[in-house]
Amino acid sequence: MIQIGIRLHDVNTTKGKEEQTLEKRAARAREEGFSCVHLAPQKVIAGVRFEGETMHEGMGHYFRRVFAKNDLDISVLGCYMNLATPDDAQLEVFKQRYYGSLRVARAAGAAMVGTETGNPNRENKPDRNTRTKDAFDTFVRNAADVAAYAEAQGVTFAIEPVWTHIVYDADKALEMLKAIQSPNLRIILDPVNLLGVDNCDDRERIIGDAMEKLCPYIAMVHIKDFRRENGKFLNVAAGTGEMDYTSILRFMKARKPYIQATLENTDDTNAEKCRRFIRDVYDGL
Repeated sequence: MIQIGIRLHDVNTTKGKEEQTLEKRAARAREEGFSCVHLAPQKVIAGVRFEGETMHEGMGHYFRRVFAKNDLDISVLGCYMNLATPDDAQLEVFKQRYYGSLRVARAAGAAMVGTETGNPNRENKPDRNTRTKDAFDTFVRNAADVAAYAEAQGVTFAIEPVWTHIVYDADKALEMLKAIQSPNLRIILDPVNLLGVDNCDDRERIIGDAMEKLCPYIAMVHIKDFRRENGKFLNVAAGTGEMDYTSILRFMKARKPYIQATLENTDDTNAEKCRRFIRDVYDGL
């Protein structure tokens, strides 16, 4: 009952300099056995400015035809722009990008527009203010505008907690959901994104806590792995690191039937293997 997908920009269709078009990537994703994709348009389509004014309903209908032809769903349309930026001009550009993404998502039949919660600076890098009340309030205020637009478009707006961002764990995510109070605001659960080098040894408790507390709001799942090298925390493809997926997949099987889960950090050498690995663990539960 799990629907396994892939980030489309991780799909490689050529071995030379031949252009990797949206159509070729979609066809290849289906050939590899995936049923849905995470679509970040700017990463898979060359020569197009993806800004608020350029993202319209016609673009969404084009996406719908491409993926329908290949029997693929768009599980999430990615728009990972920093809604906590203190730069008002930059913020307005980002908001327009979100509004455009929501319009495209509606026309494309995409399940949701997904994002993270960012950091309180123009560069979107963790700093000493990332976990402050001011940073949280700024994000909530701006995300509430996007959530309201999502309601008007009839599209889900889904937020992914990340350990190094403003919303970093289950409790902070619940606080955010309560503050914004939108029926169209949901959660993307990426278990590895809740971890870092300083807490990953406690991962079973952290991930279990997130699954339990956020269960009613979880709309999709991202699947990747991690490993530690020289004191650094590295994201890697599923099944190639330290993760045990048993509890995660059991949760999905029991409480999120038919949920879409997209693989991350794969490449053309391991994508199919990772898909089979996750499928085998899931089917064995």
